[in-house]
Amino acid sequence: MQRLFVERRLRDVHARLVRAREELAILDEQLAVVSESTEDARIRSLVSETPLATHEYGEAQRHADAMARARLAMVTTVVELERRRDELLDSVGGRSG
Repeated sequence: MQRLFVERRLRDVHARLVRAREELAILDEQLAVVSESTEDARIRSLVSETPLATHEYGEAQRHADAMARARLAMVTTVVELERRRDELLDSVGGRSG
């Protein structure tokens, strides 16, 4: 019975890990776009030296920072799920071997 429970948990962790990796890939793509947009806004701010351009750059940078924090949180989630998966695999392997 314990082995069935561990195997069920392993399937659950695996499914969550797959979803988390997919979300991380999406965040990576989005962050690349936002970072490029932020760099464009930074250059416009430097060239134009207007308060509006400076404000737009500040907004873009805050958005990029938020995206980077979201990405870091997702990386942490993936690492934790991988650790949990490995623990469960060790548990199943130790019982059967």
